[in-house]
Amino acid sequence: MKTKKIVSYAFLALVLLFVYAPILVLIIFSFTDAHIIGQWHGFSFDLYVRLFTVERLRNMIVNTVVLAALAGAISTVLGTLGAMGIFYAKKGWSKSLQGASNINVINAEIVIAVSLALVFSMLAFNRTYYSLLIGHVAFCTPFVVLSVIPKLKQMDPSLYEAALDLGATPAKALFKVVLPEILPGIVSGFMLALTLSLDDYIITSFTKPAEFDTISTYVYNAVKNTAKSELPAFRALAAVIFAVIAAVVVVLNIRANRKTNKKIIENKEIKR
Repeated sequence: MKTKKIVSYAFLALVLLFVYAPILVLIIFSFTDAHIIGQWHGFSFDLYVRLFTVERLRNMIVNTVVLAALAGAISTVLGTLGAMGIFYAKKGWSKSLQGASNINVINAEIVIAVSLALVFSMLAFNRTYYSLLIGHVAFCTPFVVLSVIPKLKQMDPSLYEAALDLGATPAKALFKVVLPEILPGIVSGFMLALTLSLDDYIITSFTKPAEFDTISTYVYNAVKNTAKSELPAFRALAAVIFAVIAAVVVVLNIRANRKTNKKIIENKEIKR
């Protein structure tokens, strides 16, 4: 039994090492200003300073964050409404609509990007900020639907009807009963949409304005053509992104554990 545990823990450690070792190396070498990873020129915060003082880098980061926040917020609203519409639709329509929503999830991103670019070109507003935002929303929304629908299925369907019977308006029942029940799915959908928008390259490159850059397009252009002197600063950017995401995950897990423990305590008190 002990041997089996040791083997399982060793295998888990190898998997985690395989996944996180490259990120840890990147973080370690973000604290030196060496141009090539593997060379150590002494401990320094120079890359972090450069990341927020060089205007092109700062504008690129702001562009990416603002675009991701807008796309994530709009996708979350549309995806939540779409999930509720699919869930409460008639059985035949519900399956068809959910299948249609899942097409963009399993479809190749290049197909979505080319399709959007052609449609925007026909409508004469291709390669504008609006085409870029719409492209990100179209790509992210189905993933929000996937996050919200399971929470709707877990919810007791009689809660909404009970709220209506007790005198609540449909809108009040929606905001006071349904949305609090599916809030974890909505938050998960928003985080997923935010992440997808932050690192998207294909749709961005097909729909963005010529002078507009996000992290993905800027890095690609820096590697391919110019601004190679600024590439080391992206080690610091990767470290910052990883730290923020890790902090968010830890906070969400702590809150989820507190809620679970609270429910367990309440159930025990009810049984007593």
